[in-house]
Amino acid sequence: MPDDAKSRKRPAKAEAAVRAPATFRRADAAHFPGSSVHASLASEIGLRIVRGDYPPGAILPNEAKWSETFNVSRSAVREAIKMLMAKSLLASRPKIGSWVEPKERWNLLDRDVLAWYATAPDREAFLRTVQEFRHIIEPEASAFAATRRSDEQMAEISQACREMGDAATLQERTRADTRFHLAILRASGNDLLVPLGVLIESALDHLFVFVTREHSDQRRAQSLHEAIEKNIRLRRPGAARNAVHRLLANTDDVIGRSRR
Repeated sequence: MPDDAKSRKRPAKAEAAVRAPATFRRADAAHFPGSSVHASLASEIGLRIVRGDYPPGAILPNEAKWSETFNVSRSAVREAIKMLMAKSLLASRPKIGSWVEPKERWNLLDRDVLAWYATAPDREAFLRTVQEFRHIIEPEASAFAATRRSDEQMAEISQACREMGDAATLQERTRADTRFHLAILRASGNDLLVPLGVLIESALDHLFVFVTREHSDQRRAQSLHEAIEKNIRLRRPGAARNAVHRLLANTDDVIGRSRR
């Protein structure tokens, strides 16, 4: 039998089920009303997995325990577990139960998994990961947008940039910031970048909230975004690419100063 098949057949420590965290008590349980009970339960369990309450190989409490703790039906628990299995966070076998899969198998481009990651304790590592992704994707996407964008797409980019500058609250600014970058991905004309951008939308939101809170020079941040908008509007791909590099370097610096 291949090694991978063996590892999937049985978790490394299946014989000794890992206990629930000390904070996992009936008093902490939340009752999830409405028709999305299983989705809310999946979100709660998924967050605990991502933040490390249940490490890879750990066996989760059984259906009866989850049902009692959160005051939900067993069918809701089963649906929640199915959702987490679909995201590759969990695997399950009869007579063993459900256990946490190795991190490298998790679907990290799933919206929910990204959102859980963004609220995990090691947030700075998550932000650096998002930044690395942006360095790989955004400079070339902006260069493509400068040559391929339509007038309607340019209007969307320009409007988001203006709304960033006019925003009166942190939430308004970060949402406009996210719209700005997603609009550029759409304007790049590459069909694969559009769904990828939508998938990381939650990650960008969390990153921009962090950067906006930490950044004391909002004028500089706005001018960097305006430089990108201008060069895409004037159809200057090389200049647009360089403007994105400057913006990303600025964000890297904000994250680095926060660590220090």
